[in-house]
Parts: sequence; structure tokens; C-alpha cells
Amino acid sequence: MTTQSTQTAATEPQHGAEIIVPLNRLKASDKNARKTPHSPATIEAFAASIKAKGVLQPPVVEIERNGEGAPTGAYLVTIGEGRRLGLRLLAKRKAIKRTYPVRCIVDAENDAHEISLDENVTRADMHPADQFEAFKRLAEERGYGAEEIGARFGVSAHVVRQRLRLGAVAPALMQTYREGGLTLEQLMAFAVSEDHDRQEQVLGMIGPHTPAYAIRRVMTETKVRADDPRARFVGVEAYAEAGGAVLRDLFTEDGGGWLEDASLLDRLVIGKLDGLAEEVREREGWKWAEAYPDFPHGLGLGRVYPEKVERSPEDEAAMTALAEEYDRLISDNDSAEVLPPEVDARLEEIDAALQAFGDDHAYRPDDLARSGVIVTLSHDGVARFERGLVRLEDALPEPEDEAPEQGREDAGDAEATAPATSGVASGAAEADEGLAPLSEKLVLDLTAHRTAGLRDALAADASMALTVVVHAFALQVFYPPYDQPTVLQLRLSLTGLERFAPGVCEGPAGRRIADRSEAWATRLPNEARDLWAVLVDMSGSDLLDLLAHCASLGVNAVRDPHDRRPGAWAQAETLATALGLDMTGTWTATAASYFGRVSKARVMEAVEEGVSKTDADRLAGMKKADMAEAAETLIAGKGWLPPLLRTAPPQVADAGEEAASPNEDAYPFAAE
Repeated sequence: MTTQSTQTAATEPQHGAEIIVPLNRLKASDKNARKTPHSPATIEAFAASIKAKGVLQPPVVEIERNGEGAPTGAYLVTIGEGRRLGLRLLAKRKAIKRTYPVRCIVDAENDAHEISLDENVTRADMHPADQFEAFKRLAEERGYGAEEIGARFGVSAHVVRQRLRLGAVAPALMQTYREGGLTLEQLMAFAVSEDHDRQEQVLGMIGPHTPAYAIRRVMTETKVRADDPRARFVGVEAYAEAGGAVLRDLFTEDGGGWLEDASLLDRLVIGKLDGLAEEVREREGWKWAEAYPDFPHGLGLGRVYPEKVERSPEDEAAMTALAEEYDRLISDNDSAEVLPPEVDARLEEIDAALQAFGDDHAYRPDDLARSGVIVTLSHDGVARFERGLVRLEDALPEPEDEAPEQGREDAGDAEATAPATSGVASGAAEADEGLAPLSEKLVLDLTAHRTAGLRDALAADASMALTVVVHAFALQVFYPPYDQPTVLQLRLSLTGLERFAPGVCEGPAGRRIADRSEAWATRLPNEARDLWAVLVDMSGSDLLDLLAHCASLGVNAVRDPHDRRPGAWAQAETLATALGLDMTGTWTATAASYFGRVSKARVMEAVEEGVSKTDADRLAGMKKADMAEAAETLIAGKGWLPPLLRTAPPQVADAGEEAASPNEDAYPFAAE
């Protein structure tokens, strides 16, 4: 092999010779096996490395020849195209001259394409773990910061910080990563914290396929995310000023982090809320003000509301004149980019004058004197003020023999004054005198069927369903939690009826409900995130029908002795009457459904009501099982219902008044 010697490009060099070639005489070779262009980041890294350390590895070149085989004076780079591009980038930036001398090795014997391929195939990349630890060593031994290391290797300081963090993980994690027991994503999840003990503890807890997000969650489970409402409310800067440490995640795009001292953060939240509560109490004159991280729903607080401020005719006229002048000035100067100083000054005067009149709505002084404010933290990280809350001991006493005052916190008492039963239901109660009461199990069974019937009927009346929903919403928004006389389980607690009455879902109402659910399921998207787009394009009538179906599934009129809700049971009667519920198409009295589960006296009563007294008397001497079967035969097709399943007729309107349907003209948009 030819001995290497330093030559110039003036004479034709021999194979293996080390020569100096001006940069502008180095060209890309079409025999280079790497056809995919180098990325800008790779070229940047070459340029940074060359600028800091020079060309560490000489490019391998071959002599360029013309069509006649004579040297052209240029050289084709067979190995080292990335270095050539890095040098050209430095020349473009005027960091070096275009004629910068480049040390090269001449290959005049081997096939240029083969050695280019060999260079890329036979080399082994450094394991990332070695790279991470090498960066860490540079920082520790040479004292280089992230910016300087990045400049020497052509990467950003942020990337360097990531590699330094990865290089600083617990040795056990790094070894597991080298052996293939951890992926890079998993290692980055561990590196979110620099606590080696915690890293090794979590390593022993996870399996080989644990996703990175799960590891990151476990690593930070005792910390608070920087986008947590508490952190946004207090502010990360204020938390840090109070001595709290912040853990930054170097491996997410937004650089999110965690606040490590949750107890300190909670103290700061309460302190800030307390300050806001005291401030609003003094400024607005409430009897009391308290701060809570979350609203204390269990306190059973009542509520008062602001009322429209009554103003004198003179004040009304003055406010109207000021408002009209304000609008006129704005209109007259609408085209002006900058308001004239005299106009701007006058607008400020008008605004101050209007504010001097106070708000249009205000709390009465006596309400302020007995109610207060609760300040809580909302889900979006801002303080929420709940005003006008009344403690139980501050509530006004109920008038004993007078109708309750309407329009304030006692407005909901109108519901409470409604009779618990009416019409046929009341008559049935009177008729039960002298008879043994129904068993709890039968009451559950019958009212479960009644509930299925109510659900089915409500689903068929979208306007009434809307009324039911609005009624329940209003009860929860405007009335105390102990006064909720509604049959609707507004949170849509979908109570299964099968445990009360096996087979109810296979009955007529149950099947109609199931068919309706299936029909809607085929129309709605499979993914919840896609539902909104579908509903936005849905017609008003379809939306109401869907509302009716969903609301109907929240109805619970089951008379469970372990869940006594007399207000709801009374409302079930009211709703059944309003819907015109007819249970004869939903439930049939048979030996299994009713007659075999009640006393003989009740069987005979049913036959007497549904058929005749004569037929009832014929059953008197029968055994219970025979009587139940005979009653089923006699009652069949008669439409008889036990009192619990009967619907009271609507009250007859007074003479001269038109008895309109409860749904008539109530919702003109329902037919859209």
C-alpha cells in the first residue's frame, strides 16, 4: 500500500495519500451510497463540531476526471459528505473562507460506491445511554453549561438539558435501558424527577409494557401539576416566592411541570381565598363570609336573591338622558380613530355619573344582614363568589296560617302545599280501610311497573319532558337541597328496575324503551367526543325527542321503603295525570303479577271492581292458588288496575274557563 504523504492538489496524488484540498474544490459524488439528503439539524451539528474542534476525520475523496480521463483539479467526496456540507455552511456564514484547506484521504483503488456503502453499513452508532452519560461527563469534568455544549455539538441547549437529565438517572435505570428493559420514552418518564430512590422504587413496580404516561403519573403522584386550578389561582411565581420547589418536565412540548409542595400550595390557596372573603364581606356588607376550596354542599344553605332597585322618576329620567348622550357621542365619533379629548372626558364623566346611581339589582338590607358569601375555587382557577347564602338559624320562620310569600326563597313551598295524593289515588287510600296493607315487595313491584309506564309515556311527550327537566333544574338552582319535590333524578342516575320487578324490562314499556334506545344508538356517534358535532346539526324536534328519551330514563317513582321520597312520590302522581298515563297497555293483572301475591280480600275486591260482585262472591270458598287463577281469567281484558297503577283524571276547569291541554302552545318550536 502506498505510504501516506502530504501533497498539494497540483500533482496527481497516489492511493492513500493525505492531501490538502481547498473547500471550493470539493464536490458531492454521485457514487455516494447515501441518497437521502442530510437533515438541516445534522448539517448544523457537523458545522458546530468543526467550528469547535476542526475536521476530526478527513473525508475520503477520488479525483474528478473529464471525458478524456484527465484530472479536472476537483475532488469528489466519497466518504464525508456531511462534513463537506458542514464546512460549506460555515463558509456561507463567513466563519471560514471558501478556499478553507481541508485535509483529505485519496482512494484511487477501491470502488467509490462500495466504500461509501461500507462506511454507512459497518459502523455502529453509539448507544444513547453512552451519549447521555458522555454529555453529563462534559458538564461535570469540563464545567460546560448546556449552551456551550450545544454550541460545540450543534444542538439546542434544551436538547442538551434533556440529555443531561437522562444521563443523571439512577444507575439501575440506565443499566436496564442499556439491556433493552426500558424504552427511551419510559426512561424519559422516569427522568421527570431526579429522585433516584423514587426512580428505583417505581422501576420495581412497573412491568415491561407500562406506558410512559403511566410511569410519569406515578413519578409525580404526590406533586401538583402546574396547570392545576390551585396553581393557576395562586400563581407559580407566588408559590416559588413562598419557598415552593417546581419540577419542570424537560420532555414535553409545553415544558409543563409540577409543584412539589402540595401542602404549601393548599395553604396559599386558603390564605388567598380567606383574604377575598373578608374583602367582599367588608365591601358589600354581608353578615358573614367564608372560604372553601370546594363548595360545601352538605351545609343545607338557603338562598336569597337581589331585587330590582326601585328608582324615582327623576333618577330614571336622568339615567336615560345620560345613556342617550353617551350613545350619541359614540355614534357621532364612530369614524374617528382617536376620540377628541373633550369627547373622551365627557364620556368618562357620564360613566362616573351612571355608576353613582348604583346597580339595577341589589340585595335588600335585611337580607344582607342575615346572609353571607362563600368564596370557592372554580375549575378554571379563579375565585367564585356565591352570594346570598342563608344559614339554617338565619332563615325566616315559616308563616303558620298564611300562604308563603312568593318570589323569594319560600317560592318553592307551592309544591309542598300540593296534596300527596289526589283523585282516584286518594279514593283508593280510603277504600283500603279495613283491608290488610300491600306487602313492601308488591309495592316495589307495582311502582316499578308504574315507573316504566311513566318513562314510556314521558318519552312520547317531548314538551312535557322539557317541563320536567326545567322543573327539576329550577328546584336545584333556586331552592334549598332539602326541598326537592321532583320525580326526576336529574343527574340521570339510571336506576335499574329489574331488581325491584324482575322482567319489567321485557314488558311492553320496557321493550319500547329498549327499542327507542337502540334507534338512538344507531344515530349517535360511537365516540363521545364526536357527539357535540352531531347534536349541533340536529333539528330542534330531534333534539327535543332525544331530550325526552334521556330525561325519561332518569325517572324513578319506585316506592322503596329504604329510600323514602314522599315529595317525589307525590310528584309522580302529578306527572302521571299531566301525561295522561294509561297503564292498561303496559301492565296486566295475573296470578303471578298480582293475585297470587295479595290477600284473598284484595283478590275479591279486584274481581268485584273489574267484573261484578256476583263473580267475586263465587270465589269466596276457593283456596288461594285457585282463587288467583280464577281471578286472572275473570279480569282478563277488563283493563282493571290496582290503585297504585291508576292515574287520577285532570281537574275540571271552572265554568267559563277553557280547559287547555297542558302542552298546548307551550313550546311552539317543538314541531320544528
